Amino acid sequence: MTLHEQLIAFKTLLTREILRFCRIWIQTLLPSVITIGLYFLIFGQLIGAQLADIKGYSYIDYIVPGMIIMSVITNAYSNVVASFYSTKFQKHIEEMLVSPMPNYIIIWGFIGGGIARSLLVGIAVTVTAAIFTDIHIAQPGLFIIVTLLTSILFSLAGLINAVFANSFDDISLIPTFVLTPLTYLGGIFYSIDMLPEFWRQASLFNPVLYMVDAFRAAMLNVHDIDITISLTIIISFVVLLYALTSVLLHKGIGIRS
Repeated sequence: MTLHEQLIAFKTLLTREILRFCRIWIQTLLPSVITIGLYFLIFGQLIGAQLADIKGYSYIDYIVPGMIIMSVITNAYSNVVASFYSTKFQKHIEEMLVSPMPNYIIIWGFIGGGIARSLLVGIAVTVTAAIFTDIHIAQPGLFIIVTLLTSILFSLAGLINAVFANSFDDISLIPTFVLTPLTYLGGIFYSIDMLPEFWRQASLFNPVLYMVDAFRAAMLNVHDIDITISLTIIISFVVLLYALTSVLLHKGIGIRS
C-alpha cells in the first residue's frame, strides 16, 4: 500500500471506532461522568471536607487528578477490548489481516478509538470536577503527555486482552481482578508518603501509581516520585506492550487458531 492508501485505511478504521462508541454514548460516555460525579460528591465534599489537607491542597483538590486519569484508564481499556473482541468474534479481523493493510495501521486504528473515547470522557470529567472545585493545571505540556501516554498504554492493554479472550466473559476478567485493584491502589485517594514503609515500597510495583503521580504533578505540581522516573516507566510499558501487540498480530495468536 502507498502512504496515501495507508492514511485512508487508518482514517476509515479510526472513524469507524469513533462512530461506534458515539452511537451508544449513553453506555460508553455518560456512566463514567455520573460515577466520577458521585465520587466527587461523596469522597470530595461530604467526606473530604472532614479530612486534613494533603501537601497543601484540600482533599477534593488532591483527588481530582486521580479521578480524571482513572476515567482515562478505564475508558481507553474498555473501548479497545470490547471493540477488538467484537471484531474478532465477527471474523472482521481476519479480513483486515489478509488485506494489504499493515498491522501497525490496524493497531493504531484501534488505539486511536481508545484515545478518542478516553479524551472525551476525560474532558467531561474535568468539566464535572470544575463544578465541585477549582481546576489547576500547573504544567500543561506534562498534562497532555501523560494523558496521551496513559490512553495509549491502556488501549494496547485492552487490545492484548481481546486477543487472548475466548468469550465475552473473558474481557471482563482483567478489568475486574487486575485493573480495578491496581487503579484504586495507585494513589488516587492518598499519597504513598502516608503509608507505612512496607506498603509504600510495595506500591512502587504498581505501574498505575506512576501515571497517577505524574498526572497529579502536571495539575498540582506535587508528586511522590520523580517525574522523570514516572515518564520513563510509562514509556517503557508503552513500548513493551506495542511490541507484544505487533508480535501477536503478526503471528495471528488468538485470531487464526
